[in-house]
Amino acid sequence: MRHLSIDILRMCAIFLMVFIHFTENLSGYSAASWMPTGFAAPIFTFLAGMSYKIWLNVQESQGVSDVDISKKTLRRSLFLFGLGFAFNILVWLPEDTFNWDILTLIATAFFVLNFCRKVDPSLSIVVCLLVFAASPSFRVIADYPEFWTNGYFEGDTTLSEILLGFLVTGFFPLFPWILYPITGFLVASSVFPNAHSTNNKRKFPRATGLLGVAFLVLAGLVLFTRSQFPDLANNAVGNQFLEGWTMFPPSMAYVLGTLGLTLFAFAQCHYWIDQNPRFAQKTTNGTTGTLSERGRPLGTIARTFSRHSLSIYLLHHVVHLWPLWIYGSIYGDDPTQFWQNALPAYASISLSVLFLILCYFLFRWMDRTGKSAAEGLMRWVCD
Repeated sequence: MRHLSIDILRMCAIFLMVFIHFTENLSGYSAASWMPTGFAAPIFTFLAGMSYKIWLNVQESQGVSDVDISKKTLRRSLFLFGLGFAFNILVWLPEDTFNWDILTLIATAFFVLNFCRKVDPSLSIVVCLLVFAASPSFRVIADYPEFWTNGYFEGDTTLSEILLGFLVTGFFPLFPWILYPITGFLVASSVFPNAHSTNNKRKFPRATGLLGVAFLVLAGLVLFTRSQFPDLANNAVGNQFLEGWTMFPPSMAYVLGTLGLTLFAFAQCHYWIDQNPRFAQKTTNGTTGTLSERGRPLGTIARTFSRHSLSIYLLHHVVHLWPLWIYGSIYGDDPTQFWQNALPAYASISLSVLFLILCYFLFRWMDRTGKSAAEGLMRWVCD
């Protein structure tokens, strides 16, 4: 079952991701400084956990056994893990095999969520709190800055540094990024009914929205404390917990702020879109049925991008990075010499808009003709 609120949020994350990646990689970080960078990945990973719970509900409603659900989950996890490594090698070049990108994070999240579904939600909440509290200290112990001397992750291919990258120092390490999919899973468990629920009416997640506001306030307090008490923020202990707003490393303010904004955005979208008869017709038991006539244009666009988010993630990197590597190999000694200095910002943004338009028509055509993309391959292999 698809939910329009989730599709819209994922579509927004895709748009942000494409705009920012095209602009940063083709024109440099300064060209994208005015963009809301750092928000796409939290939304994606949060929705990955939420989508897993919805998928789990479908499996249970179809009578799939607990063992088979675990097997399917493990296959999906291994598929995405292998795809993540292949993506790093083929798109970011072999030296970045172990940079621990978002695909390997989501693959690990599926493995973790398979355990979360079997335990009391309170235990998952405790795990989230421990991960959040421990992550700054782990970065100090691992000497995080040593892996980011040039502004991006660089680690040796030794077992110790590979494990450190996976757990703490990579682009999307387990600490603290596993927080987002677990939180998405917990929120979906409270909002969407499962196969064994006696009440199939979906609830307005008021608590989710309020929790999001609380996280945003806490993020603001962290940033305010840092700005008003610089001596406290700069000592050995305070600097771990009062970092500014940074995605690399994911500071406490960043985690609280992005998680809070994602929770609040989902709560509002669920209330104003999923439960709004202007967009979705209601069935007799109160759940959302088909889209209303007024909601179909929005639903068609959002679901096209959302259903093919994995394919778009892979494709947009190939489309804008491979030409850089090929051109650099032909006209220079270093394939990466044109990275971040190939085009002016306006050209990069224009190309990103053109890419999204072409993607919409491509995947609409694939849906009409029954052709599969990366998502179809994953279902064929894993289900």
